Amino acid sequence: MTTVYETTYILRPDLGDDQVDQTIVKYQNLLNEQGAQNLEVQNRGKRRLAYEINRHRDGVYVQFNYTAPASAIAVFERSMRLNEDVIRYLTVKQEVKTTSPDSEAVPA
Repeated sequence: MTTVYETTYILRPDLGDDQVDQTIVKYQNLLNEQGAQNLEVQNRGKRRLAYEINRHRDGVYVQFNYTAPASAIAVFERSMRLNEDVIRYLTVKQEVKTTSPDSEAVPA
């Protein structure tokens, strides 16, 4: 069964644009290999962190929205945990709201 996920991760601020792009492509390919679909990538750019992480005050934010089987998340997060360029990551399971015909009834 596939579920909708959102993963946001922060890369080291001293990476060049080419290195950031290579990292994004690496993780896109990894997710696709694990069966992810409808992958949307948003490179949010360099931003100030709310607090210092590993002596970094800034970071490059990247957000992925995708559908994937639950088993893909463990592989994806393990790869990020082992990559020194990733200073933080968070994966959130999205709630998908489906509207049924009964819920749209207007009260009298």
